[in-house]
Formats: sequence, C-alpha cells, structure tokens
Amino acid sequence: QGLIGERGQFHVRASKGIHLVVPKDRIHSSTGLILRTEKSVLFVIPWGRHWIIGTTDTDWDLDKAHPAASSADIDYLLQHVNSVLNTPLTRDDVQGVYAGLRPLLAGESDATSKLSREHTVAHPAPGLVVVAGGKYTTYRVMAKDAVDEAVHGLDQRVAACVTEDTPLLGAEGYKALWNARARIAARTGLHVARVEHLLNRYGSMTEEILELILADPTLGEPLPAADDYLRAEIVYAASHEGARHLDDVLTRRTRISIETFDRGTRSARLCAELMAPVLGWDEGRIDREVQHYEKRVEAERESQRQPDDLTADAARLGAPDIVPI
Repeated sequence: QGLIGERGQFHVRASKGIHLVVPKDRIHSSTGLILRTEKSVLFVIPWGRHWIIGTTDTDWDLDKAHPAASSADIDYLLQHVNSVLNTPLTRDDVQGVYAGLRPLLAGESDATSKLSREHTVAHPAPGLVVVAGGKYTTYRVMAKDAVDEAVHGLDQRVAACVTEDTPLLGAEGYKALWNARARIAARTGLHVARVEHLLNRYGSMTEEILELILADPTLGEPLPAADDYLRAEIVYAASHEGARHLDDVLTRRTRISIETFDRGTRSARLCAELMAPVLGWDEGRIDREVQHYEKRVEAERESQRQPDDLTADAARLGAPDIVPI
C-alpha cells in the first residue's frame, strides 16, 4: 500500500495461537472435540499418532519471525482441555508445542477474538491489487479473489478460475497408487504401513522416494529416534524440496520437532549427515547445523518455561537464525 503513496486502506494485527501435540494414547477418545472457552475456540483433533490441542488467541506485537509460546499459554490449554477429560493431561504428556500468528484485519475492537478471520481484496490503483488478512488454510481462495480482482483491469475476456479443479502436486494418480499400496509394498520390500505413510505425505511423488531407496537400500531404514520417517525422506527434503538447513527438515519438511519428546535433537546429527552429500557439507558444516538446531530447541523450551509473552519472546530470541555461509 505504501507503493502508491497513499494512506493504506487495510491494517492488520497479529494474533498468536499456540498448539500442543500429545501422543494418541494420552486421550481415550474415538473422535475429536470442539469446545468454546471464554476467549477462544478449543479443539482436540486426532492427527496421525498424536492429538493436536489448540488454540489460544492473544494479541502479539513482538518478534514476528518466531512467535513464542509461554508457560501461561500452555497452562491455559491444559486447564481447559482437562475440564472435559477423565484423565487429566500434564506437562509431561506434551510432546511438542508450536505457535503461529494470524494476520487479522484490524477494526475498532481491542480484542483479537472479535476481529475478522476473513481476508479482503482491494484495487486501490491501476495495476495494484492488495489482499490482506486470511490464513494459510484458505490460500487458494485468497489467490482466486486476488487474481479475479486483477483481471478486471485487463482489456480482454479471461476464463473463469479453475483452482478448485486443479490438483495439488502429488495428487494426480494418488488414488490409483493407494489402491496398489500392497503391491508397492511387495515390490519394494517396505511394510504396507510405510507405503501408506509415504503416499499420505507425497502422493504420486512417492515414486521419487522409492527411486532413492532403490539406488541406496539403506535409505529405506527408519530414523532410529523418529521412526515414523524413513532416511530417504530426509535426503528427499534436501534434493527435491528445497531444504537448505537442518532446521528446515526437522521443523518444516517433516514434523519431527513436534512429534518427538526430544524435539528432534536425537535425530539431528543423523539427519545432517544424510543431507550433507546432497548439499556439499563438510564435517564443520554438519557440526554447525546440529549446534544451531540444539540451541533453537533449548531456546524454545526455555521460552515455554517463561510466565508471559515478553519473557518468552526474549528467551526464544536467545537462539539466532542460522546464517548461510
């Protein structure tokens, strides 16, 4: 909006939401839960071998790159979920914690819970379309609305948007491969549960993972400290998915950082060694990547022991981002 030299029409405020990840056996239920609290919606969602419990909804005006979950945030979720559980959860049951920010369209309300969860689009000047608000899970709708607005300024007819019918990467042919999962398991020597895991993560691109394993059968082995994942998935993250740091793999290409009680620290060195041949790392670079990740985990753990946002933010910033050489 600043590009057109006018006062912006839209203003957004950041609202922090945190989530807890606990093992599936800690909650005895066959269905998810959605509850209302005094200031947010609480949900308990089955997710693979885990439950996700969320979320908080609090104003955040500190570091936007690394929103930090405080001890108060964690206590808030545990207190509310325990009000409906026969067997209460404790801090020891929490495997992972993650936090994110929602860009809410700012209004007259002081409470982020009363601000819009929707996105909006405007065309304030020829050639400039602005989209604000929204969230990660509605990115396709946001893109459609922004592009639809942009094509209004063209002097030609543009066909209707087809995003609803455009498959995601890996979706083409997924159902046929799912039907063939037992045959894929027999052909590759992997357990059918492993094949299902790969198909659910990569869809039809699973064949690229299987090619890595065919070339190096050791990549078909699971990670010892995160055995949901095969070693090939770590290599694939570096060779096909643009991962450039160990942090990328453990926190984004996989979910090892929130699916294991050690937060991925026990897997860090092996994963760095698997990435090293792909990215040309020497021993010094491997050590540096592992040390950075360990510092990140410790900073996050420390932030989650702090009583409020200010102290949690300061603790999280104790681990600076890794700088490429």
